[in-house]
Amino acid sequence: MFAASRPRAATWGLIAALLVSVPLVAAPAEAPGILISRQLAEARHLAVGDEVRLAAEPSGTASRQFRVVGIYEPTPDPLRFAQPPLDVRLHLPDLLALTGDPADAASQDAVTAINVALADPADADAFARDVAGRLPGVTARATSSPDARTNTFVVIERFHTAIAFVTVLGSAVFLLALMVMLVDERRSTVAILRLMGFTRRRILLQVCAEGALIALVGAAGGVLFAIAVQGLFNRFFQWRYDTALVFLRVTPAVVWRSLVIAVPLGIGASLAASWSLLRRTGAGLHR
Repeated sequence: MFAASRPRAATWGLIAALLVSVPLVAAPAEAPGILISRQLAEARHLAVGDEVRLAAEPSGTASRQFRVVGIYEPTPDPLRFAQPPLDVRLHLPDLLALTGDPADAASQDAVTAINVALADPADADAFARDVAGRLPGVTARATSSPDARTNTFVVIERFHTAIAFVTVLGSAVFLLALMVMLVDERRSTVAILRLMGFTRRRILLQVCAEGALIALVGAAGGVLFAIAVQGLFNRFFQWRYDTALVFLRVTPAVVWRSLVIAVPLGIGASLAASWSLLRRTGAGLHR
């Protein structure tokens, strides 16, 4: 019994010895994965699975190899819409290893900014004061507070407001001139209506209704034209700058603002032109 089992035990021992004696060959380490922007992929003709080398220095020294694992559409940035976003996203350890200074051990432990999402955005000011009190030298501010980025857009918005004000003022003067010419051509009609017994108030109400209708139709036509061309406008400039940024958007607030400005201007121009005509035509007629 024992003698019969010895060859089997010897065989297992020999197999174990062979396994121990065979050297283990380590598999090549896979390159870390990165994400690249669509614009970068198109500019460098890259695809998912390609391997690239990245370096923190323009000379390319101390470069490291990475593998493209995905292509993403970058978030449009209004401040950089004229610059193609040739961006690469790395994992934080890979980024620190690529940009860190080997001579400075603390270079990989320093950060310049941290984004914190609050459960209640209304507590941003209180959170900023608490951070400033607990960590002297650290500045905390809400992303919605005015800074260099938002100040730029505030200036642009004010510039657009000034241009819009001048444009609306000039359009109102031009509209008044047109209404004066239109009403002046109807001088005989107004005189006949006065002789028939129509009062100035009734004629003014009729002119007011006519002016309101013309202004409403004109404003609606302008809004419909803007809605019709906004798609073409956006597609042209998105193609021109290769971005997903929306350059023109007609919102309900813009529509109501246009109507609120256009309709009173049309009514006011009609009343001003008609009142001057009524004073000249019906000066010798009774009310």
